[in-house]
Amino acid sequence: MKVMKFGGTSVGKPERMHQVAELITSDDEPKIVVLSALSGTTNALVEISNGLSNRDRNFSKQAIDKLEQHYKQFIGTLLKTEEAQQKALKIISEHFEFLNIILKISFSEALNKDILAQGELMSTKLFSAYLSEVGIDHELLPALEFMQIDAYEEPLIGNIRVKLAQQIKQHQDKKIFVTQGYICRNSKGEVDNLKRGGSDYSASLIAAAINAEVCEIWTDIDGMHNNDPRVVDKTIAVEQMSFDEAAELAYFGAKILHPASIWPAQHYNIPVRLLNTMEPSAKGTLIVEDAGSVGVKAVAAKDGIVAIKIKSSRMLLAYGFLRKVFEVFEKYRTSIDMITTSEVAVSLTIDNKENLPDIIQELEAFGTVEIDENQTIVSIVGNQIVQTPQVMMRLFEAINDVPVRMVSYGGSKHNVSLLIPAEYKTTTLQVLNKGLFNL
Repeated sequence: MKVMKFGGTSVGKPERMHQVAELITSDDEPKIVVLSALSGTTNALVEISNGLSNRDRNFSKQAIDKLEQHYKQFIGTLLKTEEAQQKALKIISEHFEFLNIILKISFSEALNKDILAQGELMSTKLFSAYLSEVGIDHELLPALEFMQIDAYEEPLIGNIRVKLAQQIKQHQDKKIFVTQGYICRNSKGEVDNLKRGGSDYSASLIAAAINAEVCEIWTDIDGMHNNDPRVVDKTIAVEQMSFDEAAELAYFGAKILHPASIWPAQHYNIPVRLLNTMEPSAKGTLIVEDAGSVGVKAVAAKDGIVAIKIKSSRMLLAYGFLRKVFEVFEKYRTSIDMITTSEVAVSLTIDNKENLPDIIQELEAFGTVEIDENQTIVSIVGNQIVQTPQVMMRLFEAINDVPVRMVSYGGSKHNVSLLIPAEYKTTTLQVLNKGLFNL
């Protein structure tokens, strides 16, 4: 059995959904199809939720009505028969009835999670309605019946495996199963989610739970590219990379893949393929244990970075100083991306400013704290790049005119990371594309 995940752009238009149906029936292999919400839906639901949070119910009502109209137009093109259209209209009416009811309810974080879940619930039900209309035998599996996270928002893979197996066993005559990405239940049994991009995570967890032959991630680009095609003119797809390389790229900004989606596949050794819904014949990118080759594979950039420098003369030879600094970030559940040290200072970066004022206040007990916002991490990723001849020389020659704030080198054989002011991001990606890939 394999897992096929389709993102928002892959199901965002009726004709795209038709194409997905063709892709999932192109072979007889049993499969679980994981769908995101239609493109734009999650953003609209976030706006609705924000309106309620700000007590602007008129704004939320207008956003609900606009989204409902979009869905009515969508099903008018998606489905052909009157019977199927009426079935789909009933589906969306139930969900928009819920969204209209919440206008009268006090806002809470639990309600917010319920609102955000509506996108995946509607996309899978509408896709199921289309499959039924064209006679494709399948079963719709509710992700809320098996996808679980614990109190620390970590997936309960053992529970997922058992509950999903029970669901599949009930429908042994089926070869195609459709389910939602992104949504889950938390330790309280409430509707929750796996955060932005979580449909990739869902697909990887499901693949691990069923020990799938492969986990296919279908998007609107033909695989992981060597650079960001949005800001660099000439980019190429990487044919093969290791789990470690893919994890580095996903974490440091490659938008095609959710950062958390690699570890379940890697832990259970499930090959991952990144494929293009709009160009199914393209090779895409294969992610497996074997890197396939040495040298630089790709460059990625992560925005919204904050650099923090703690300077203290007491740091010199001070036992336990770094431990105390790290404990502050652990207390506020804030991860650190990069770190460099000297005898009197430590510099590090974070990508989450939610608890920044409290973090700064506690760090000031150790010394002078300096903050630089609007920074970007640019990561150069590949297999054994630090041992590959000429790579480091070409790298630093390429960025000769870029003001580099920090360099992370040696912590991983797959990665060299640079911290630069955000306004230099485009220039840096472009010069690296020429300097490292001759493109």
